Amino acid sequence: MTIATPARLLERWLLVLAIALATLLPLVEAIGRPLGGIHIPGSAIYVQQVTMWLAFVGGVVATRHGKHLTISTAELFGEGSRMRAFARLLANSVAASVVAALVWASIQLVRADREMGDVLPNGIPQWVSECIMPIALGLMAIRFISMAGESWKGRAIAVAAIVATFVLGLVPQYVPALAWPVAIFLVVAGLWGAPVFVVMGGLAMLLFLRQGSPIGAVSAEIYRLIASPTLPAIPLLTAAGYILAEAKSSARLVRFFQALFGSLPGGIAVMVAAVCALFTTFTGGSGVTIIALGGLVYPMLLKAKYPEGFSLGLVTASGSLGLLLPPSLPVILYSVVAQLPADNLYLAGLVPGLFMIVLVAAYGIHVGFHIEGERLPFSIKEARGAIWAAKWELSLPLLVIALFASGFATIVEAAAAACAWAVIIACVITRDIRWRDLPEVLVKAGALVGAVMILLSVAMGLTSYLVDAQIPDALLAWVQTHLHSKIVFLLALNVILLVLGSVLEIYSAIIILVPLVVPMAAPFGIDPIHLAIVFLANLELGFLFPPVGLNLFLASARFGVPLPRLYRHVMPFLVIRAAGVLLITYVPVMSLGLLDLLGKR
Repeated sequence: MTIATPARLLERWLLVLAIALATLLPLVEAIGRPLGGIHIPGSAIYVQQVTMWLAFVGGVVATRHGKHLTISTAELFGEGSRMRAFARLLANSVAASVVAALVWASIQLVRADREMGDVLPNGIPQWVSECIMPIALGLMAIRFISMAGESWKGRAIAVAAIVATFVLGLVPQYVPALAWPVAIFLVVAGLWGAPVFVVMGGLAMLLFLRQGSPIGAVSAEIYRLIASPTLPAIPLLTAAGYILAEAKSSARLVRFFQALFGSLPGGIAVMVAAVCALFTTFTGGSGVTIIALGGLVYPMLLKAKYPEGFSLGLVTASGSLGLLLPPSLPVILYSVVAQLPADNLYLAGLVPGLFMIVLVAAYGIHVGFHIEGERLPFSIKEARGAIWAAKWELSLPLLVIALFASGFATIVEAAAAACAWAVIIACVITRDIRWRDLPEVLVKAGALVGAVMILLSVAMGLTSYLVDAQIPDALLAWVQTHLHSKIVFLLALNVILLVLGSVLEIYSAIIILVPLVVPMAAPFGIDPIHLAIVFLANLELGFLFPPVGLNLFLASARFGVPLPRLYRHVMPFLVIRAAGVLLITYVPVMSLGLLDLLGKR
């Protein structure tokens, strides 16, 4: 057994334990409340601490498996080429140096909290729990060093980059003069493969140093983040989505929608749109839908005699449907960043989300009328059997909606119930996942959680600087000077979000752009809830926008189709969904009507 093996086992079981605690603690609160107020003293604080551990241990796992969110262009260079090796060296050396600086920043935070003497409800000093930050970040720095090169030379360069970073911190008088070159260097490293959190964390520390503030301010923002009452829902819903993706849920959902719509003209196309949308609500905008369902529904479309190009376009376009529907993770993340109620966002997204599905399905029906494909005869027996087989998967979003729409549970408690229910479905009822395999599924979920939440934590530090430097105010003044029409502002916002949504990974886009967009929209009288739906609908469309939309790359790799050919097949769906986004943007009653009807606004 190598030295690394015990470390990996420790990471694995820490993640599993953290997810288990994050699930059980809110469930005890939700179940105990109607039973005479049974609860665990300090439960909310424990959940906050567990969430912090999930973020940082998950970050270590994400580093090991290369799962941190990037906008890398290094893949354009051939595998094994010198440019590819140089990009790897640059990206990982910069990552190692920035993460090492974050280690120092987090140590300063732990020292400060130790002097304050705060304790957790069980009497353990709070700083003891916080030690996970420098420890995890230190492990991440070591792994970035090891990934900088195959030989000692590349790793030595990464170590030299760390030394240079600390030297810069020791001579703050030179930082103002070097700020722009270093910032440009960080952005270049991000384009060549450095994780987005590295670029944002490096920029945040550089800017704080430039104004003479301690870099510990970046780590201090973590506590503003974990205090968010909805934040723990992110790891819980992520885990639930991964569990269902690893089970045979996709096959049961396909059978369910095929039984309902297979006999209609274009029924198979409607089935593909519906099942992909429902699957995406479970898994978020991670691209899992195309990978998990593509190989299942694409042959079905071809067998039903749909044109190959239409079939490719439909599967690619449907892979991002459903992002506005519960329990979609991007909605929760937006609610955390913008500090809006998640339940209101889900209600506001219901009509627009269903509308986008109907648009794609209607185009499928239109094409279905012109083909001579075989239709499946409708069978009551098969419909009943399919509904019965998929009843557990269908119950999950209904459970989340019912729990927190009824007021019985908070969004975190509803997310905990969803995670627990997903485990029961996959391991007890359907037995698609063996208990011994469940930890590996949770580790995969934990890696995504770590990648997203590490990014979110450093983004809060950068946002703090931007607010202190009055950058949003400056952008707002520019918008007010040059854009005088609400219609023009929304159109400009549509274009910007469409382009950036195709370049940035969806979680990165939410974290980076929301703090800038929200203040600019307020003077135009745009309702924050309506803005959120417009924002997310545009990002949903960005998955299809050439040349670099995520779904385009995934579909190209999954089906072996060249990207230029795929662009042509996706274009009709892009136009149709763009028209839908414009309607959502300029007809706010689509987003706000249900809230008004229920008296939620």
